Amino acid sequence: MADAAEQPVDDIQVECTETSPALRSLRVEVDADRVRRAFDRAYADLRRSARIKGFRPGKVPRSVLERMYGASLPEEIERVLVGETLAAAIEQAGIEPISEPDIDAEPPAPDAAFRYTARVEVKPPITLPDPGSVTGRKPIVAVPAEEIDAELERIRERHESLVEEPEGTEAADGHVVTVDFEGRVDGEPFRGGSAKAVDIRLGTGSMVPGFEEQLLGVRAGEDRQVTITFPDDYGNDELAGKEAVFDCHVVAVRRRELPALDDELAKDVGEYESLDELRAKIEGDKRKQRESAAQRTLNESLLDSLIELTDFEVPPGVVDRQLMSQMRSMHDQFHGRVPHEILDQQLRRMQEEGRPMAERRVREAFLLEAIAEANAIEVGAEDVDARLAEMAGDQGMETDQLRQIAERQGWLHAIEHELREQKAYAWVAERAKIDEFDSEAESASGEAAASEEDAPETSS
Repeated sequence: MADAAEQPVDDIQVECTETSPALRSLRVEVDADRVRRAFDRAYADLRRSARIKGFRPGKVPRSVLERMYGASLPEEIERVLVGETLAAAIEQAGIEPISEPDIDAEPPAPDAAFRYTARVEVKPPITLPDPGSVTGRKPIVAVPAEEIDAELERIRERHESLVEEPEGTEAADGHVVTVDFEGRVDGEPFRGGSAKAVDIRLGTGSMVPGFEEQLLGVRAGEDRQVTITFPDDYGNDELAGKEAVFDCHVVAVRRRELPALDDELAKDVGEYESLDELRAKIEGDKRKQRESAAQRTLNESLLDSLIELTDFEVPPGVVDRQLMSQMRSMHDQFHGRVPHEILDQQLRRMQEEGRPMAERRVREAFLLEAIAEANAIEVGAEDVDARLAEMAGDQGMETDQLRQIAERQGWLHAIEHELREQKAYAWVAERAKIDEFDSEAESASGEAAASEEDAPETSS
């Protein structure tokens, strides 16, 4: 513990004691004259506002006011005196609070000094490890040609057209049949059992099991009766496990027709002059996404290593605030989208179980800030401008327009904070031992190992 230091400032005295590396205890004594003046002001205000039978406004004797309000007034005097002196006491102690101080006070009394204790959380001292001892892992970024081909195929499917088959064509898997149907359970129609002009792509399993299979071979204009049994776990309890009969009329039988994979498709998709340009855009987008994911993996692994190598106290009040922030985020994300009782249950569970994650996030923030401070890492206006330009480009906006929104909504500081953390990550990554790995090969190896573990033993 540090030695207690007592230094008078005006009409307060402050004694600061290091309770722990992240906590300071301030014992503050407010001079009796200041306390007396606070009581005098409070009774003067009461005299002006009090309306007491038998006395004119502003003429109530203090003795009467003391008798009527003396028991409740000290609480207000305490709030006023703490509010007036706490900032000066903190400045006197030479500390920088990182959370709202916790106050423990004696009830103030006229003509006596007022004393209170402020427990103040401060930034913990952090001794950073040698960056050369930090390790990290980063996936190798690659975009295989087959992934681009698969995306082009999905684009073709999104631009497909449906061509009506010649009269008499029998429907097969892959055909789209347009059907009017009316369903009955126990001979009675049921809600949701009838519809007009429903497109059903045969072979996709989009309907209740058995429905599509019984439409195989139908022709346009044909009527067919389909009998199915709803699954026992069907979403509608009134229908689960029951047999239903559908009278179906087939309006049309059509086939899918995919566009050619050529420059014309690229022009239809967007502002591309050729298929090669579209392919390059797909490859660039996928590479950017994977590079971002790889960077997140690297950053997380660097933090894992830093946390393992660095031991420091985390202020519990800051963790409390982080946990509350996580809970507010969950509430804002799911409020109105899930039943209230379920959301409330999840919030309670987070409050009980989410503290380790909250502490982890606080520890990460302290570490990154310590790295930035130790290495004079700063964010300039040009860095913010570049980030705003990147964000504007992603959102199809003008940079100036996005800047105005950022200034109006007050999140320019968040951008600066994000960029400073990114620079701190980069500083560590340049000096750490980074292991690059093939994530797909590692995943496949892990799956193979898991399969071997799950495989039944055989006797020889």
